[in-house]
Amino acid sequence: MSSKKNERLKKLILASLDELKAKNINVLSVAGISSITDWMIIANGTSSRHVKALANNVELNAKKNDYRIIGVEGYDIAEWVLIDFGDVVVHVMLPETRSFYDLEGIWTINSN
Repeated sequence: MSSKKNERLKKLILASLDELKAKNINVLSVAGISSITDWMIIANGTSSRHVKALANNVELNAKKNDYRIIGVEGYDIAEWVLIDFGDVVVHVMLPETRSFYDLEGIWTINSN
């Protein structure tokens, strides 16, 4: 995906998360340390229902704008929903799950 298209996708994802009041949104550039993706966007939902709604809003807005979703995981329990766009991966999590897995810490350690 081109860098301009990545930037538009990131903006769309951030707007979709903000629209439904996601908490603690963080954008991580992992291009230099990951062969899987260039960007990770991590956000909290306040409940499993909120996590599902946030992830669903990201999916709906992406599809409306013709972005291809490679895969989605985690709707069944909704403690952590992952939406994979290839160059951008979205993680919507409950605060406890986010704290436990500490993705920001893992990727920050690996980038140093």
